Amino acid sequence: MELEEQIKQIIIDSLELEDITTTDIVDEEPLFNEGLGLDSIDALELGMALKKKFNLTLSKNKEENKQHFYSVKTIADLVRSQQND
Repeated sequence: MELEEQIKQIIIDSLELEDITTTDIVDEEPLFNEGLGLDSIDALELGMALKKKFNLTLSKNKEENKQHFYSVKTIADLVRSQQND
């Protein structure tokens, strides 16, 4: 399973989005506000799930994390960059 698909499945599982499948989530579409409409509580839960699955290190900088969590694609870019370190 490719990384983007894994991330979509983590979003669905960790946030218990029962009416959504991985095909409903577009890689470049925003996850917060418009797009999927996730909120800050979802961001915390998703962050914990991603840290656990991919051993991610998240920044202390809130704005930087906001950019990383913008879409499935930006999360995948972050995972790839940290796995290649």
